[in-house]
Amino acid sequence: MSVLDNKIIVSFEVNNRPVELLVAPNRTLLDVLREDLGLTGVKHGCDDSNCGVCTVIMDGKAVKSCSILIGQAQGTKVTTIEGLETENGLHPLQKAFIEHFAIQCGFCTPGMILSAKALLDENPNATEDEIREALHGNICRCTGYKKIVEAIEAARDEMNGKA
Repeated sequence: MSVLDNKIIVSFEVNNRPVELLVAPNRTLLDVLREDLGLTGVKHGCDDSNCGVCTVIMDGKAVKSCSILIGQAQGTKVTTIEGLETENGLHPLQKAFIEHFAIQCGFCTPGMILSAKALLDENPNATEDEIREALHGNICRCTGYKKIVEAIEAARDEMNGKA
């Protein structure tokens, strides 16, 4: 990372693609992802890390991108909801959210899915309680969480070959 005319050059990876940007150091990862890279699956919500709609995966951990200054992304690997789909189609979590009616308005869905993915990558056999704990800090005003947890459990089972 270098400084040039009150801007910094930041290099990191987004959805398995290298990115190098010249940006103001006071910008957040959320703003850069949405405004500079066009990744609008990451949502802009509360701006103080309470709602979870801006959740992305950074170096394997679910993080609130509204609280990450862009310089903190230097050298990291970031995954947004747009990075989950592969040539084989939707990720099992994305499919499960659709099949289990875990989406209503959809605003919280990317953050929920990425929080669940980070959990299942770290703990493939997560229990219902562990799933609920991983979703702590992701607010959904529509579903009441039951369908979301059911979808994550279904995806977990499919990913473990139990479905």
